[in-house]
Amino acid sequence: MERQEILNKVITLVADHFELDSASLTGETNLMKDIDADSIDFVELVLEMEDEFGAEISDEDAEKLITINNTVDYIASRAK
Repeated sequence: MERQEILNKVITLVADHFELDSASLTGETNLMKDIDADSIDFVELVLEMEDEFGAEISDEDAEKLITINNTVDYIASRAK
């Protein structure tokens, strides 16, 4: 899967999960600060990404997913 395709899917997942306009999200969007996600929201989002991409994300790795770009890079390196 191409990085741009992963980026588009992650942005769509984030926008849908947090009821945001996907046009307002970029690779630099900080998932905690810019979106104001609490820890439960973040865990739910990680579970959705695991389902969407078929990639298991450990709790330790999830803590490192700060921006959309971090998330896309992580998924790109592990996607099946």
